[in-house]
Formats: sequence, structure tokens, C-alpha cells
Amino acid sequence: MLKQDNQIPLYIQLKESIRSSILNGHLKYGEQIPTELELSEEYKISRITVRKAILELVEEGYLVKKQGKGTFVNKRKIERKIVHILSFSDACKANGLTASSKIIKREIIQPTSKDKERLQLDDGDALLFIQRVRYAGDSPIMLENNYFSYKDFHSLLNENLEGSLYKILEEKLNVKPARSGELSLEIVRAGDEEINLLNVASGEPLFYMETTVFDEVGGLCI
Repeated sequence: MLKQDNQIPLYIQLKESIRSSILNGHLKYGEQIPTELELSEEYKISRITVRKAILELVEEGYLVKKQGKGTFVNKRKIERKIVHILSFSDACKANGLTASSKIIKREIIQPTSKDKERLQLDDGDALLFIQRVRYAGDSPIMLENNYFSYKDFHSLLNENLEGSLYKILEEKLNVKPARSGELSLEIVRAGDEEINLLNVASGEPLFYMETTVFDEVGGLCI
């Protein structure tokens, strides 16, 4: 129950109670939470207080409102900052495995407005898109999609990219990936592309990770 005489506002107490229930698994993804009226009666607080707590949980991504249906526990993305980068090749080496890559695509494409903003592209610049399947030993582990400024990284069109991309950037272009910006990680289901390239079953859960990588001096490199 909420503590009426506590210095912590009631809506924050309710918000943390619901959030804790989500994080500890008492409220599961897709489950509908009680209505504002039910929560108001259960905790003996006003519906305005309940509504404020729910709205903040919606804004933070813990809950999602569905018109005409109610409020449900949302699937959360995990976001964190990464300061130091361990390449896939180094990670495999640390685990006693040999890393390799199969090049699937190497194309020049037009950037979207989001691409231009995220990669700080100059006007008229294009994107160099490189898609690889990464292997640990004989097993396909990851489908990797890389996007570069074509103006700055066009020489990668002619490089052998079967090994470590980070090593090629450092040795051939004097660019050392050093840190990531915000990283998002979520669960997705395998589609046709992943089924064929990663040898997984249709609908199999996969990790989907997205980030932007910076070099040692803070310049954008991927």
C-alpha cells in the first residue's frame, strides 16, 4: 500500500510500485493492468494521481495505451552507453573461436533524413552499405549491417572485408573505433532474410542491436 504521510508524492509511489511489478515479472509483457478506477479504489487515491503515474510509465516505455482496450505492459528496449568497444573478432578470440565473415552486399545507397542527421553527412554525400554474415568457427552468429559516409569511406568498396572491419579501418584508414553512442537492444523474430543467412527457423527470437560508433577523437566513423 501507499504511504499517505510519506514525503514521496503518491503518484511516484504508485509509479514505482507498478514499475517494480513489471521488472520482477509479476506484470508480464502484453498483460493488461487494472483501470484507473480500479487502481484508484485499490490504493485509495484520486484518479488524477493514478493518471499521472500511468502517463509517466507510458512516456518511459513501460506501458502502452491501446485505444478502446486499456493499458498494457509494453515490450521494453534496453538502452545503455558503451565506452569501450570489443570487436566481434576479438570477442571470438577471447572465447577460443575463429571469426570470419561472408560479404552479402556492398552497395552505394541514398541516405534518409535520419541517416543524414545520425551520421552527420554533408549535403550530396551518399551511404556505403556493407552487409556481412559473421561466423564464429563454422557457425553463422550475426547478420551485420554497416553504414558509412561514402565520401569518407569509399575505399572500403575495394577492401577484403572477410576479417575484422575495425582492424581494416585502423590500418588502412587510420580510424580507430573507440566508443559507441546510445545502444538499443531488443528481441525480434527471424524473417526470410535471417532464415536464409543465419540458418535459423522462421520466427526464432533474435537480438537486434543498433548503435553509432565514434573514433578516438570523437569523430563519427560508422
